[in-house]
Amino acid sequence: MSQNCRRRDLIHMRRVRRWYRQIYGAESGFTRRQKTGGTMQAAGVTLFLAMFFYRSFLAVPLMIPMGMIYLTLLEKKKRTKGRERLRSEFKDAILSVAANLRAGYAVENAFRETMQEMKVLHGREAPIYRELYKITQGLANRISIETLMQQFAGRAKLEEIQEFADIFSMAKRSGGNLTEIIYETAAMISEKIDVEKEIQVLLAAKRLEQNIMSVIPFAIILYVSAASSGYFDVLYETIAGRTVMSICLAVYAAAYIMGVKITEVKI
Repeated sequence: MSQNCRRRDLIHMRRVRRWYRQIYGAESGFTRRQKTGGTMQAAGVTLFLAMFFYRSFLAVPLMIPMGMIYLTLLEKKKRTKGRERLRSEFKDAILSVAANLRAGYAVENAFRETMQEMKVLHGREAPIYRELYKITQGLANRISIETLMQQFAGRAKLEEIQEFADIFSMAKRSGGNLTEIIYETAAMISEKIDVEKEIQVLLAAKRLEQNIMSVIPFAIILYVSAASSGYFDVLYETIAGRTVMSICLAVYAAAYIMGVKITEVKI
C-alpha cells in the first residue's frame, strides 16, 4: 500500500515539475514580464472562483488547480500567438530570400540581405530577425547554411519551416537550380500560410462568441445577487447548495476547456 502511495506521489511530482517547466521554463511561451502577469492573473482567477462559488477563503486552496489550468491555457495561447507571428514573418523572409537569389546574390549573402530587410520590416525584437541573426552568425563561424536551417526548424517546431529546411538542404546537395526551387517552394508555403490565416480570421468570431458566453453566467448571477440580496444564500450556507455549486463549477470548467479546444487551430 505504501509503495502504491509513493508511486502516486512520484507521478504527481513529475506532473507538477513538467507543468512548472512548461509555464516558467526556457521553452515557455511567456516572456519574463508575462510570467509575472500571468501568475497574478491566475491568482486572481483562483480567488474569484473561490469567492464566487463558495464565498469562503477556505476554498482558495481547492481552487488552485483551476488557477493552474487557467495559467496553462494562457501560456498555450501566448505560445500559439508567437508561432503564428513567426509563421507570418517567415513567409516574408523566404519570399525575400527568393527575390535576393533572383537578383543575383549568393545563398549566404541572400540570407544576410534578408536579415537587414526583416529588421526594417519587423524590427529587432521580431522572432524572424533573431533567427536570421543566428543564421548569419553561424555563417560567419563557417557553419553550413543547411545545418543552420535545420537548427532553425528544430527551434521553431513549425511544419512550414521544417519543409523549407528539408527542401533547401536537398536542393543544395543535388546542385539543381537552387533559385527556382527556393522560389517555387517559397510561393507554395506562402500560399499555404495565407489559407491558414483566412481560417484563423473565420475562427476569430467563434472565439469571441465563446469568450462572451463564458462571462454571461457570472454576469447573470452577480446581477441577481446585487438586485436581490440573499437570494442565493441557500447555495452557500447548506451542504446541498455547496454540492450544487461544485457541480456547476465542474460543468463550467469542462465546457470552457471544450470550447477552447474546439476553437483552436493547431499549427
